[in-house]
Amino acid sequence: MIVGGEVGLSDPVKLAEYMNKIEDIVRACVKDIGYEQEKFHWKTLEVTNLLHEQSAHIAQGVNASDEDGKDEGAGDQGLMFGYAIDETPELMPAPIHYSHAILRRLAEVRKNGTEPTLGPDAKSQLTLKYRDGKPQGITSIVLSTQHLDPSLTSSDVREIVEPYIRETVPDNWITNETLWWVNPTGKFVIGGPDGDAGLTGRKIIVDTYGGAAPHGGGAFSGKDPTKVDRSAAYAARYLAKNVVAAGIATRCTLQLSYAIGVATPLSIYCDTHGTGRVSDAEITRAITVSMDLTPRGIRQHLGLNKPIYQRTAAYGHFGRKPDSDGGFSWEETDLTEVLKKAL
Repeated sequence: MIVGGEVGLSDPVKLAEYMNKIEDIVRACVKDIGYEQEKFHWKTLEVTNLLHEQSAHIAQGVNASDEDGKDEGAGDQGLMFGYAIDETPELMPAPIHYSHAILRRLAEVRKNGTEPTLGPDAKSQLTLKYRDGKPQGITSIVLSTQHLDPSLTSSDVREIVEPYIRETVPDNWITNETLWWVNPTGKFVIGGPDGDAGLTGRKIIVDTYGGAAPHGGGAFSGKDPTKVDRSAAYAARYLAKNVVAAGIATRCTLQLSYAIGVATPLSIYCDTHGTGRVSDAEITRAITVSMDLTPRGIRQHLGLNKPIYQRTAAYGHFGRKPDSDGGFSWEETDLTEVLKKAL
């Protein structure tokens, strides 16, 4: 396993201490996921650490000095999108919401020993039928899940997972017409990096809205919150969710854009897809006065300078319940009154 990236610790002693912990952290993570197969086992995997200090030329745009009277600049350029829709209580698109819920449920029964033959490598996909813009049922279910018993067929695996899928999705969404594709290629015994290198920087559509909304292209995972790929995407989700939670619209897409080294966003674009009680221009103006969208303002408002990111490594970054320690703070709906008063 290769660990790469840049670290911004300026204290060489602390940096050395941190670097010495990397291998133990990697092994603990792989163990927690559950990989204990012959060619990929948390005890025996080889760890190559390629972490090094951050480029001073990149850091200069972020590390603005208060003495110079400048605000902290964005850590990169790009577009970030946030999205919310009222088709689930979490204000998430239903297909991605229930796809994640299925995987969480299967991980629970795998880890608690109820279904020990299931492996840690799994992914799901749902196709839903809509009527008048509202989800009505599931037309197809795709689930690929690693299994540790090589004698199991696709039918055997479906028999194991089907009860958990049915209890996870809304009643009556699965009918006799629903198509099931469980391990459609057959056996799935070899999983994880042993079967697929997976060099994707995390799958950004799975981490966000399942393709129901645009994505700016930057992955979140592995980035600290000075990188607007992460923090501004969280802010955009937070604002879009609060717009919908406030009843200002039933669907909202929000786009922010930044330039490296520049603090304020270059553009703010709101699209409520014809569902807004007021114009999109009015909502955009309300957003600009309701939250400081500089990188520092976002980090302070959402409390992002905390070790809260490991839990985002699975089941998506959005539609999650806010944690008491500040995790998933961008899922709070505490800005609704502020937005309504700003209109």
